Amino acid sequence: MRRGIELALAGEVRAITTAPINKEALRLAGLPYPGHTEILAELSGTERYAMMMANDELRTVLVTVHQSLRTAIDALTPERELDIIRLTHQALGGGPGAGSRPRIAVAGLNPHAGENGLFGREDLDVIAPAVRAARAEGIDASGPHPADTVFMRARAGEFDAVVAQYHDQGLIPVKYLGLEHGVNITLGLPFVRTSVDHGTAFDLAGTGTADHTSLLTALHHAAELADRADHAPRAVEPADRTDHSDHS
Repeated sequence: MRRGIELALAGEVRAITTAPINKEALRLAGLPYPGHTEILAELSGTERYAMMMANDELRTVLVTVHQSLRTAIDALTPERELDIIRLTHQALGGGPGAGSRPRIAVAGLNPHAGENGLFGREDLDVIAPAVRAARAEGIDASGPHPADTVFMRARAGEFDAVVAQYHDQGLIPVKYLGLEHGVNITLGLPFVRTSVDHGTAFDLAGTGTADHTSLLTALHHAAELADRADHAPRAVEPADRTDHSDHS
């Protein structure tokens, strides 16, 4: 993994595609990372990054990733929300001079997006201010939308991506559409990185029954994204006006 990052930073490879990694094995080896994404970010010196899961029908980007649901809720802040919305906007071709304005839906945290504070205030106090700030920057963001319908609406073509609040909220809809079609893309890195959208499945090792389709999908996406990056117009990213020292 380290060697791959070194090659990418040196410009010797145009993209990295990774196989699944076992989180428990990482911890047993004494490595303090919850997964690939955090390793990629730290070793490439990237402070602003996000995980996108995508297939031909749906794209989701996560505000929080590999942590318990209890701590994930505590980690949600307007600053973090806005940063993920910005990264999603940039990843989908938005930005100064880009000529594209992707439609980004932000999923609510609570049932019915909180029902105006009736089922929790996070949607009102954390998510909504970030959406307003993003719109003030010219980003086509909307929400918070009830999470039980927003993915269906995105799949029907109403939105280009959904910002999800926590791991399972965003990944279940993508994986339900088929593991073989999904790909994990890390946003914000100085190089392209894709991966499979499934785990290690040690129970299948050596049986001849594992399906390699997701890895092929990840490889194809890496090639396409690298080509797109090579031909994309150079644009200055919006200034990051938030302090992420507590949320990186």
